[in-house]
Amino acid sequence: MKIPTTPPDFNSLINNIAKEPGKIGALLSLGAKADPQGKYHHWDKLRHLKLPSQISTHEEWWLAIKFARKALYKNIPHSDKNSNYFVYSEPDAVRRLLHEIDIHGGGELKATEQVANPSTRDTYLINSLIEESITSSQLEGAATTRKVAKEMLRQKREPRDKSETMILNNYYAMEFIKDISNEELTPELIYELHVILSKNTFDDPGMVGKLRTADDVYVGDDRDATIIHVPPKAKELASRMKSICDFANSRHPTNFLHPVLRAIILHFLLAYDHPFEDGNGRTARALFYWSMLKQGYWTIEFISISRILKLAPAKYTRAYLHTETDESDVTYFIIHQLEVINKAIGDLLEYLEKKSNEIKAAEQFIRKSSNIRSLLNNRQAALINRALKNPDAVFYIESHRGAHNVTYDTARTDLLKLVNMGFLKKTKTGKAFAFLATANLKKKLENIK
Repeated sequence: MKIPTTPPDFNSLINNIAKEPGKIGALLSLGAKADPQGKYHHWDKLRHLKLPSQISTHEEWWLAIKFARKALYKNIPHSDKNSNYFVYSEPDAVRRLLHEIDIHGGGELKATEQVANPSTRDTYLINSLIEESITSSQLEGAATTRKVAKEMLRQKREPRDKSETMILNNYYAMEFIKDISNEELTPELIYELHVILSKNTFDDPGMVGKLRTADDVYVGDDRDATIIHVPPKAKELASRMKSICDFANSRHPTNFLHPVLRAIILHFLLAYDHPFEDGNGRTARALFYWSMLKQGYWTIEFISISRILKLAPAKYTRAYLHTETDESDVTYFIIHQLEVINKAIGDLLEYLEKKSNEIKAAEQFIRKSSNIRSLLNNRQAALINRALKNPDAVFYIESHRGAHNVTYDTARTDLLKLVNMGFLKKTKTGKAFAFLATANLKKKLENIK
């Protein structure tokens, strides 16, 4: 990956432009209008854009932008490796994205039938948990396909290799995050989280849940061997970990920080410090979820940010690089993550609407076919709906149990009743029973009186 070009030095620009009478005043007067279309461009992109009519050079333009941004900067109580505080700001783009998250990820999502209805909520929670577990691991190299990984998690079978182990660990870690969402964050909790995420995946098991001790650690791009990030020294990590926890737990009524921003910044800080030999990205993303849940954003459980990140991993990396190359300004990373969260919420709302329409269509079909609806519970109706849409689908007691968060006996009863009714046939795969839709399922449904 190409490292973004470092912006011109702010003080040097001032010294050069101060030689022209009135120039600095003119640039200052531009204010927030200096940022084109309200976009928070990095110098690496801005230097290629067409100049505004009132500005002579890209360096002047950058200085005008930095004047406006610096006026909004707020310090984050955690420093970069050069002992400078990280900073962030809340330009219009950030406030707009936060508002969209509060509206769509709050009231609108809570009002959807699938989330509001206790009988369907667990199904969507399980699906989201599985999706995040898979894609967060795939972002860090897990090669298992989504289909195989979902099968492993739903059937609760043992992982066969390191990739599957990473995914299973991530699943357990997300459950752990929910369990500790009311607790204060401590270094010990982060170490415990890392143990869950990294069990049976390290070349040196002794480093699982332990801060790295070496400084020959860096973040690189495997495609071209580019060194993207050199983290802080190992000797600083213990104190930095405490600093991260203090930030995560702090609540200052006179210095309000939006909960979503706190969660995003926590994600950034852990990943930047890179405190472990491996698994830092997974740990950072899990802490984002912890922070959101801790601060009352429980609907975050229904979305997978890693699924969106996996669609454009280079943008994820670039957001870190823009921060590191421009005075440790975390606003770049904040905007990227806010866009990711909004995209994930939008996709979920679209998916829920689609599923709602499918379920209504299936229920209408079943009602028109016969009085069969009175013979099936919601779980069985959902399974029959899946079988109608995918005649080759294979169902297992364990996967049905996991999908609906019911006991094994309840799942077994559901499936055996469908066998007795002639809608499924039972076979055996290894030691487990498998259930498939019978031939002409739709016709059988229509013939039920």
